[in-house]
Parts: sequence; C-alpha cells; structure tokens
Amino acid sequence: MDRLASYLILLQKWQGRINLVGPQTMLDPWKRYFLDSAQLVPLLPEGRPRVVDLGSGAGFPGLVLAMMSDAEVHLVESDGRKCVFLREVARLTDTDVTVHNARAESLPSLRANVATARALAPLDHLLDLAKPMLVQAGMCLFLKGRAVESELTASKKNWKMRVRRNRLCTWFRFDQHLVINIL
Repeated sequence: MDRLASYLILLQKWQGRINLVGPQTMLDPWKRYFLDSAQLVPLLPEGRPRVVDLGSGAGFPGLVLAMMSDAEVHLVESDGRKCVFLREVARLTDTDVTVHNARAESLPSLRANVATARALAPLDHLLDLAKPMLVQAGMCLFLKGRAVESELTASKKNWKMRVRRNRLCTWFRFDQHLVINIL
C-alpha cells in the first residue's frame, strides 16, 4: 500500500506538468486507476510471468501489476515525458520494471506471457500490437468499457480467439475486462 500511495502522490504532482490522465478522472484515482488495475492481479499466470503493458501512459495497469505481483513487467510507451515519469515512479517506489521508450510496432518480440492495455486502442488494433509480443500460449488482459460489444464484433472478423469476459465492479469506468487467447 505504501508504494501505491507514493505512486498516487507522484501522479498528482506530475499531472500538472504532463497530461498523464484525464483531469476529470483524478476525482477518485483509487477506484478509477489503482483498483481497476489491481483486479487483473489474480488473472496473471502463476510463477513469474512476463507482462508487456502496451501504451503504458501513466502506468496503468502495468506499474500496479509490478507493485502487486512477482511479474516481470515491461512498460511500452512512445511519449518520452511519460517514460521519464514511469522511471521516476519505479525508482522512488523501488519497483522493478523495464520501460521501453518506443512504439510497440517497432520493438522486437518481448516473448511475454501476458499483454495488457488500458484505454489505448480498439480491440482489433490491440490484438495487432499484442500478438507479436506474446509467446505461443500467451494471453491478453484488456480493460474495456462501453464499446466492448462493437469492438468484439469488429475483431472477430479478423481474429480467431477465445474470449472470457468478466464484469468488474460497477463503479469502474472499464466495466469489463477481456481475457483473450489468440488462436
């Protein structure tokens, strides 16, 4: 909890300088970001899975997963200023992560067991980004909101996948998370 509390202080401090998250979403960041991200922890494979968080932005869910699990977490973010923020949070909270200042499309495969993303892109595009990053039996954990039905319909035209949908608590903006295995 101490690391998460320090993370929140840094988020509030840096938010004024860099647009890390939407200003209106800072009214209740514990529910909006931290609890939302933490709900993915029980879905991680056992052991020390390698997780790649695509479009990490302010670090949700990847940095929270790194703080709350034994996962080897790779944060992928193309905005250099946000990468500086992510590295600073990791340093000050003593959280072991690797920050990649690059677009996901330009990275070689990270051979991850899990790909995560939050508010990055529609599902069809997320799958394009995630597939090259994953090992053969890897899975995707994507936080999705109200557009989940149309995104699933669109992505099923181009992808063979097994989808498990879990409803989250109603106070979260991302009211579902998708567990996807690409076939």
